[in-house]
Amino acid sequence: MTVQIEATAPVVRLSEYKAPAWLVSDVHLTFALNPVATIVTSRITFFANPARASEGPHDLVLDGRKLKFVSAKIDGAEFAHTKMVFDDERLTIPAQHIPREKFVWECVVEVNPSANTALEGLYMSNGMYCTQCEAQGFRKITYYPDRPDVMAVFSVRIEGDLPVMLSNGNRSKAGKGFAEWNDPWPKPCYLFALVAGDLVSHDDTFTTMSGRKVGLKIYVRDGDVDKCAYAMDSLKRSMKWDEQAYGREYDLDLFMIVAVDDFNMGAMENKGLNVFNSKYVLASPETATDRDYELIEGVIAHEYFHNWTGNRITCRDWFQLCLKEGLTVYRDQQFSGDQRSHAVKRIADVQLLRARQFREDAGPLAHPVRPESYIEINNFYTATVYEKGAEVIGMLRELVGAEGYRKALDLYFARHDGQACTIEDWLQVFHDATGRDLTQFKLWYSQSGTPRVKVSEDYRNGTYTLSLQQSVPPTPGQKTKKPMLIPISYGFVGPKGAAMGEAGVLELTKETQTFEFALPAKPVLSILRGFSAPVIIERQIDNEDRAFLLAHDTDPFNKWEAGRAFGLSLLARLSRDNNIIPDPDYLLAMQTVLRDETLDPAFRALALTLPSEEEIAQHIASEGRVPDPDKIYEARRALNSALANQMHPHLERVYAQMNVAGAYSPDAQNAGRRALQSVALTLLSRLDEEAVLAHRQFDRADNMTQSMSALAILVAEGQGEKALTQFHEKWQHDRLVVDKWFSVQAALTAPGMASETVKNLTQHADFEWKNPNRFRSLLGAFSTANQAGFHASDGSGYALFADWLIKLDSLNPQTTARLCGAFETWKRYDVDRQKLMMDQMQRIAKKPDLSKDCSEIINRILEG
Repeated sequence: MTVQIEATAPVVRLSEYKAPAWLVSDVHLTFALNPVATIVTSRITFFANPARASEGPHDLVLDGRKLKFVSAKIDGAEFAHTKMVFDDERLTIPAQHIPREKFVWECVVEVNPSANTALEGLYMSNGMYCTQCEAQGFRKITYYPDRPDVMAVFSVRIEGDLPVMLSNGNRSKAGKGFAEWNDPWPKPCYLFALVAGDLVSHDDTFTTMSGRKVGLKIYVRDGDVDKCAYAMDSLKRSMKWDEQAYGREYDLDLFMIVAVDDFNMGAMENKGLNVFNSKYVLASPETATDRDYELIEGVIAHEYFHNWTGNRITCRDWFQLCLKEGLTVYRDQQFSGDQRSHAVKRIADVQLLRARQFREDAGPLAHPVRPESYIEINNFYTATVYEKGAEVIGMLRELVGAEGYRKALDLYFARHDGQACTIEDWLQVFHDATGRDLTQFKLWYSQSGTPRVKVSEDYRNGTYTLSLQQSVPPTPGQKTKKPMLIPISYGFVGPKGAAMGEAGVLELTKETQTFEFALPAKPVLSILRGFSAPVIIERQIDNEDRAFLLAHDTDPFNKWEAGRAFGLSLLARLSRDNNIIPDPDYLLAMQTVLRDETLDPAFRALALTLPSEEEIAQHIASEGRVPDPDKIYEARRALNSALANQMHPHLERVYAQMNVAGAYSPDAQNAGRRALQSVALTLLSRLDEEAVLAHRQFDRADNMTQSMSALAILVAEGQGEKALTQFHEKWQHDRLVVDKWFSVQAALTAPGMASETVKNLTQHADFEWKNPNRFRSLLGAFSTANQAGFHASDGSGYALFADWLIKLDSLNPQTTARLCGAFETWKRYDVDRQKLMMDQMQRIAKKPDLSKDCSEIINRILEG
């Protein structure tokens, strides 16, 4: 069923990289703000790159898109329009018209922020001016060499009648109708930011480790300032942690965050002026869940940490995106683990990796952590770059040790501060700091696909033999792979449940390796502890050993993993034959977890939560079978019912026991208690046709966590109509809470009603489809979280989804292209569903003027 569709956009390749012919020392920008006709005046000092001097004179090529050219000057003299060459993407000045090797270019352009629905460049969000320049949005603001290896000092003047006008760095001057900003640190243009609007700020200060006082401001719309306290607290903890863990001190007098309603991403690390999606800033107990608070903490930290790993040291080109993103994700994971629970955080991170990145690696969109080519760079903001990129950093730290890692990072910051770097630069500092040869390890950056490690065991005469065999499956463009360097953390559990022998880390470097251990008795192997590498373990292990590890393994990740694998194998069998009786040993093991009060409630909640429908489908497909979304849905409900029956009296006790008295707090301990209480309520509701306890919790809840938990259960059990009405009537004026109202229905409505429910919700007055958050809350939740509904056998889910992707693409290609990934697993399903999905993808592909963002993704899925 492969369909060949001709690409319409040029391919950019890493192998073709050339250093810029012209560099920039300083940039002066003046913005005369107007919603439909903002005038941007740029004054840029260019100088020829000495590294390319031997090549002779070079044209000056400036990127520019959807700009209305007004005038230009060189060194103060008018520069004739006839000496320039324009096309839709750039302005070129031929070398013969450039007077000298250093000159000042001045240019005046006009842009229309109100018409910029793509939300990149300068655009409007409910009356607020806002910018988003990563990856290539700056070219929609003025003509410039829009690439990360051109770094310059920026000064900005903003002219307008708005009370708040912000840009990067420190404010140097302000008066009636203007504000001027200067950023003393050279940066690429993708880190430029401007915000102007009728805003209020939540203020605080932070004293750095050298004693400097830094002003902190979070700007929001009037009415939201009382929802900023947790974001500010997260910011201050992030600043302190980065000093303690990495020795990194903030380097400006002011750090600002702005909450924006219309935003394609989660947040953006613009130097000194971070622009955030409102959902990752605003929180109160009444409007935000424990998960919202956790995400705010993590995203605030992530963007702040970019100040050094992304801003002070940036990437040479967009192929090196993982250099800043993988490292910074790893840093925010470390931070969140320190703030909460490393075990729980690790499990959550691996769940996300498996759900998103393993799926990506196994399909037509598979690509290396450092891609080798792209058509649209926005399409490489992926789970592979971010999440797998972070796993690579974690493996590197495992290989060189904590001390070696810190030594290498200190060298990285000292050697490359103010530079645009590559993966080669990054690995070289580890070699220089630790002496470690990382030639083979570098394959993690260039080979796509999830490695599989086959485990064989033998015990004879006091010797335990462990054989490991690795393979990396073929992926698009990479049929054959070399053996990887894979750190495999391990331990042994003795027959009575105590640790046996020495735990450690094996380095798997060959296709097959054997390791021998002298042990007094046959152990139960605990392998890939802490998920020490992003691989799939293939191992013959019976459920008795899984239950044993669940009871006795001292590694919290593998303790959880044993229960998950046990449940996954059972769910796979149930999805083949729903007459199978759930394994009593599994039910008893889960009951033991529920009752074990020595375990963290958050860990117990994770252990008692069944694998998702997507994870079950992945597992079935990996066995070479075709997953049936409807049977998977029913199998999951059946196993939850069996668990509920097994644990009924204990569930009621735990539900009451986990109630948190007093005022709401989002701290990890109380959040964990509420999470376990929610799991107990979910299971109890499988036994109650009227869902009485869930209704009661919904009516009495004084915080959004418990309210949403009960509402989700009611919707999933088909009991949510009244509660949904009440919820909407109460929260219809809070945009972020209304997003939750859309999302819970899209994700949890029963499969037979899901498509019709989502279709009806698209007609709701509150479905503001041009807002990315609102679109994702409905169509995104439907396509990713409601697997049986999306994959309805009549194709109604696919058709509805495609209708809206086609509609959105004309306005917001970035958001549309990311959502197209919902089709990436099309070949795993039955022939009829494959045909239905292919029909919808072809319909999208044939859309007149389809964006190159969507064209690239759809073509890759169809051709993969």
